[in-house]
Amino acid sequence: MDRVENTILRNMIHDEDYLRKVVPFIQPDYFEDHKDRVIFEEVAKFVVKYDKPASQEILNIEIENRGDVTDTEFKEIIDLVSSLNAEETNKNWLIDTTEKWCRDRAIYLALMKSIKIADGQDKDKGRDAIPSILSDALAVSFDNHIGHDYLQDYEQRYEVYHRKEEKIPFDIEYFNKITKGGLPNKTLNIALAGTGVGKSLFMCHVASSVLLQGKNVLYITAEMAEERIAERIDANLLNVNIQEITDLPKVMFDNKVNKLASKTQGTLIIKEYPTATAHAGHFKALLNELALKKSFRPDIIFIDYLNICASSRYSKLGNVNSYTHIKAIAEELRGLAVEFNVPIVSATQTTRSGYGSSDVELTDTSESFGLPATADLMFALISTEELEELGQIMVKQLKNRYNDPTINKRFIVGIDRAKMRLYDCEQSAQKDILDNGQDADYDEPENKFKNKFAELKF
Repeated sequence: MDRVENTILRNMIHDEDYLRKVVPFIQPDYFEDHKDRVIFEEVAKFVVKYDKPASQEILNIEIENRGDVTDTEFKEIIDLVSSLNAEETNKNWLIDTTEKWCRDRAIYLALMKSIKIADGQDKDKGRDAIPSILSDALAVSFDNHIGHDYLQDYEQRYEVYHRKEEKIPFDIEYFNKITKGGLPNKTLNIALAGTGVGKSLFMCHVASSVLLQGKNVLYITAEMAEERIAERIDANLLNVNIQEITDLPKVMFDNKVNKLASKTQGTLIIKEYPTATAHAGHFKALLNELALKKSFRPDIIFIDYLNICASSRYSKLGNVNSYTHIKAIAEELRGLAVEFNVPIVSATQTTRSGYGSSDVELTDTSESFGLPATADLMFALISTEELEELGQIMVKQLKNRYNDPTINKRFIVGIDRAKMRLYDCEQSAQKDILDNGQDADYDEPENKFKNKFAELKF
């Protein structure tokens, strides 16, 4: 009975399409047997150099010229090559089997490498490298897309231009205006604010509104306990002052939650990690576990908040500056958004100069200017004594890849801190701090989602 390795090598010799498909993803050390590894190396080397599969005859000659093959091994390898004759094999099964074999081998080798690191046998890497090594192995897969051919793929491109992009809409009118209808997938979106201004409130509110759309929400918290985040979402969705939730009779609490459950098909998962310990590798593992154990795949991910996450590339204790560290975290989170095809919403702190300022800029981003360079959308949440008295908060666009950030650059949103809610409010009362072009519209009908959410909330 043939081994998987035999099947792979046989088809690499006799099936050019298969060869070109798999050779970029197979590593020589995936082959445990030295004989297999030698054949693979010569096959891969020949196709790279000559752009054609190597015949059995060519392989025999090239292997004979190698200096790392003993006489005994040479005979065994030649015998193996001669046995690899063409056979009819189901192409889909072959690709799937090869991909699984690659992933299994990558995981095995990653585990072995991790054990060496854990035992102190690898002097070049510390234990903080283990999660990244394991996550890279788990992520091994064949990428079918090899790029966009500009001249050949114009029809596909035209369809993309006219296809309505899937987005997660807000229940706040002006957030929909500046994003042209909501947050697209594969994006990183950042709220910038000082301590106590409303970073977590903003994320809890948006998470609540997305749940009411019938979508799946994953809320990752590294700042507050799972129960504290759930309490804020309770205040929002159950229409109860957060200070009074504990006073609700259990029967009333149960009725409110059950009524809410009947209004949405979505699921909200809240996951807590200790501060500054979890990174994108941990989040990826969580997503895979949720998919496996609960068949849960989020439509959007909230991470509260970015600055207190860790990086899989760098240890917090290592010799790395804050710019590099925060930029790495942002890049890893955006990579996670792309890999799982979701928007990610997170937040960051202002600098001391930005705290309490009525006109926050990108330069007020705490610790790293590399963060706004990575984000797709970045906006500041600004609170002043005047705005607080009015029950309002100002939003200022800092960076926007979805729309012109000079249109609706600043706008006002109502805020109910007791019920952890944001709401639309009249802009005309704040004309002195707002910009021209405030009434610029977007492609979605106004108030489409606002009314829907108003009906669902208690």
